[in-house]
Amino acid sequence: MHGRVLPWSVAVVTIVAVVLGGAFAFQRKLVFLPSGAAGGPPAGAHEVVLTTGDGLRLTAWHFPVADARAAVLVAPGNAGNRSLRAPLARALSARGLSVLLLEYRGFGGNPGSPSEEGLALDVRAARDFLVRSTDAPLVYFGESLGSAVVAELAVEHPPAGVVLRSPFTDLAAVGRRHYPFLPVRWLLLDEFRTVDHVARTAAPVTVVLGDADSVVPPEQSRAVADAAGGRAVVVPGADHNDRVLLDGPEVVGAVLRFTS
Repeated sequence: MHGRVLPWSVAVVTIVAVVLGGAFAFQRKLVFLPSGAAGGPPAGAHEVVLTTGDGLRLTAWHFPVADARAAVLVAPGNAGNRSLRAPLARALSARGLSVLLLEYRGFGGNPGSPSEEGLALDVRAARDFLVRSTDAPLVYFGESLGSAVVAELAVEHPPAGVVLRSPFTDLAAVGRRHYPFLPVRWLLLDEFRTVDHVARTAAPVTVVLGDADSVVPPEQSRAVADAAGGRAVVVPGADHNDRVLLDGPEVVGAVLRFTS
């Protein structure tokens, strides 16, 4: 009996070890889902180069507006490239705001490989560019994973306001939602602890969320708003990637609220 059980036990342990090892080794392939080059900038935008603290040269799109009421730094989510965020930039620039669409390392044809530490350097390079190029007050806009990126920046460099669209509390919490069979918190190299960052920033925070979000549970976004002592704007029936959460009136209005 014991002779038959032992080989099966070894096999199970081996399979578990392989699964966990693979999840650990390839986790950033699951977290970061970049698209290729974004193509040329759309009308009203210029391609600019941001130099990071570790020497990378990242391309981004800048939508300048003369005498802008504010300059908005847009930190995207974990997928696609900056072309997907162009409608938001156009909507904001049409209302008198300059916009910088950040493109992370490894995204949109940029060099490097994304990580939490790397994205922190990328967003600082973006802020440095805006500080050099305008005297207008800054507003940070973070989309999903980008919410953690700008929330961390806001602790060190508080802006006039922070808008977080569909933020999760931390990467492990949203990871458990999608990979309940894995010990996600033990495996993760990157934490992206949005809820901790917003609790430490002096900047005012608005959270925009869809109450039908199938990627980031709405209760996590509400928890971020609560931790920030901020305002939650709920878009009824909206899922994570719906157009209304890209450049809809609730999203644009949340940014404009910090520019009056």
